[in-house]
Amino acid sequence: MKVDRLWAPWRINYIKAKKQEGCIFCKAARYIRGDYVIFKTKYSIAMLNIFPYNNGHIMIAPKRHIKDITQLKGSEAGDIFQTLKKTKRLLDKVLKPEGYNIGINISRSAGAGVTGHMHIHIVPRWRGDTNFMTTVSGTKIISQSLDELYKQLKKYA
Repeated sequence: MKVDRLWAPWRINYIKAKKQEGCIFCKAARYIRGDYVIFKTKYSIAMLNIFPYNNGHIMIAPKRHIKDITQLKGSEAGDIFQTLKKTKRLLDKVLKPEGYNIGINISRSAGAGVTGHMHIHIVPRWRGDTNFMTTVSGTKIISQSLDELYKQLKKYA
């Protein structure tokens, strides 16, 4: 069996960056506007990742500060899955990707950048979205600004 790898050398900027105080998801859940929050529901939020793997990379998190999916209450689990479905439909409409990577990283060992607040990543994908720039120079080309994408997504959210 062949194992494919998703190389993300541009993420080094995130790794080396000075970390904000407090939980980004808890802050975003409290704000009425800002922090690239696309929409909120009763129990969850959907927000753009400011260090995206690809254009349209969105994170979905429960509003309640919990570390692991096993801590989700039934109503929260249902809500977060509905938020994931709504987010996918929104990305389908605005960006029309050919596929998605959807995942949860639990713990630093599993690749979680934010370890104390569970969240789901939804990353739109297109054939050829990893090209020579990433391979040769370690540079990822994101074809759209966060502000422009945020405005488009908010329009349909």
